[in-house]
Amino acid sequence: MRIRILALALLVAAGSAHAQSFSSLEERMSQADFKRAGLDRLSPDELKYLDRWLQTHGTTAGTAAPTVVGPANMYGYRTPVDQARTAAESNLVGTFSGWDSHSTFNLANGQVWKTSDGSSGSCQQVTDPKVTIKPMMLGSWLMYVHGCSDSLRVERVR
Repeated sequence: MRIRILALALLVAAGSAHAQSFSSLEERMSQADFKRAGLDRLSPDELKYLDRWLQTHGTTAGTAAPTVVGPANMYGYRTPVDQARTAAESNLVGTFSGWDSHSTFNLANGQVWKTSDGSSGSCQQVTDPKVTIKPMMLGSWLMYVHGCSDSLRVERVR
């Protein structure tokens, strides 16, 4: 089982050759995926070791990300690969109590994001909560809503 987990981690790391900063596996994966992969059964020391290993072996030093425009999403929005892959912080506009597979999120900074993985979740209702959106593996994004214990995968609409 641990070999399968390590193989999964290596596969994930291979896709991150041009990542600008390191995120732990727990940050990269939804809680459901983290549990499905069996990573929740690792001890804290084993998980730290795996994260350290990925941090030192999962990137290619000295290789710059290409300056190209990424593929358009279903709304026609294109993200420059070497520019917009940094974390963003803003506030959701309005009331938030959770999401489903069709949720769209309007941010105070003018950006619009939507769920990208068909997930759903619920949280205590809050108004204009702060959000942090971090770049993840293979071009994906993870949104953390402050005050909500779950994170969700999103893609930018505009």
